[in-house]
Amino acid sequence: MHQSRRRFVTTLAAGSATLAAAPISSVARTLVQAADSGKPRKIRWRNWSGSQECMPSKRLAPKNVAELQQLVAEAGGTVRAVGAGHSFTPLVPTEDTIVSLGRLSGLSDHDTDLCQATVYAGTRIADIGQPLEEVGQALINQPDIDEQTLGGCLATATHGTGADLGCMSSNVTGLEMVTANGDILWCDVEENPEVFQAAKVSLGSLGLVTKVRIQNQPSYRLRRESWVAPMEEILDQAETLADANRNFEFYYIPFSGMCMADSHQLTEEAIFSTEREDTNEAVMTLKSVRDWLGWSPKLRRFALQSAMEDIEKEVVVESSWRNYASERNVRFNEMEYHLPKETGLLAFAEIRSAIEENNLDVFFPIEVRFVKQDDIWLSPFYQQDSVSIAVHRYFEEDHQPLFKVLEPIMRKYGGRPHWGKLNTLQEKDFARLYPRWQDFLTVRRALDPNGKFLNPYLKSLIG
Repeated sequence: MHQSRRRFVTTLAAGSATLAAAPISSVARTLVQAADSGKPRKIRWRNWSGSQECMPSKRLAPKNVAELQQLVAEAGGTVRAVGAGHSFTPLVPTEDTIVSLGRLSGLSDHDTDLCQATVYAGTRIADIGQPLEEVGQALINQPDIDEQTLGGCLATATHGTGADLGCMSSNVTGLEMVTANGDILWCDVEENPEVFQAAKVSLGSLGLVTKVRIQNQPSYRLRRESWVAPMEEILDQAETLADANRNFEFYYIPFSGMCMADSHQLTEEAIFSTEREDTNEAVMTLKSVRDWLGWSPKLRRFALQSAMEDIEKEVVVESSWRNYASERNVRFNEMEYHLPKETGLLAFAEIRSAIEENNLDVFFPIEVRFVKQDDIWLSPFYQQDSVSIAVHRYFEEDHQPLFKVLEPIMRKYGGRPHWGKLNTLQEKDFARLYPRWQDFLTVRRALDPNGKFLNPYLKSLIG
């Protein structure tokens, strides 16, 4: 008998109360410089997972570009922009000044003929879809978490999935930034073209991006199908499915032998949905199964496989921007590597074996996506069609033992780490992985010779 995804959750929970993990609110949403007895009060900043934090002397949220120019020009010490705090690497922490661009948000302009739009960099991805739809446009692709700001996404080459679709930075046709001396600089393929190639993925090290011109496409609707299948079946079909669908990804459930797959196709069908799974509840149920049966991989596999093998397909037809994103409230720390398409699935198979043969302590699904190559200097997809593999560790548990075992596998197969995800690479490693590394450093030094935008982590990499 077939069962719904919700029944999968209740079956595995076996009547126990569902565990929950309330997300910490993002402190980057508001202006947080306060006063105490007439003196500035320092307020701690933490990222979404709580793994990165700092106590900056100033936390500012300028209300317009002119105010941003002034604060950058007058700032002493390091200035770092902060978005939604969804990066896990120490890109933000500084003892000096943190700047939120959350008040520089929204659609600035659009060009109907070219199907392009100019959007303020502080805009969250979740807040772009509706305004674009109102002018007949939509992002070509987007990630499965839409809480990030546009500026943060571009700084770290954030991506969705699609064998013929690049990361978000690949759709940028121009951008504006405030440089270290407070000046406004516009760059595109004709004006400051080398700065443009560096700025599309810059780790926030060239200046503070304020506006982004994006190549879009006319508004479209997607049919999203999600289904469960044995891992061997998904692996056998993965490349075919990636080529046949506009978007395709799969998640392997550790110790289950089963995958959950997602595909998107363009459609003109009416909007509708079958019963939808609460993915946060499902993840916490996987944690419960790990807690109960982690001592016995065989029993764990039997319980998971028995519950998953009859789950019915889920279908959702919606506007593209509503169908891409998933709500992620269960916090985690993440490592993600982008591997050459030729070796990505081989690496996945070895990662799966390393986890299960050594009974490593993990319950989060392993995420596998496909991304098209580009020509952006610091993009992990530079001249490389890629398979992206992401592993997650519950935020309350030490991620280092798991990542220490799996990262060497990613590196062995030629992977480049996601700029916002945990890794142990150093400057010499990145210099080997990126053919235009020195070109980027040359542009960076010219724009910011005194390192105003470099915190300790970035100084170790590009300082």
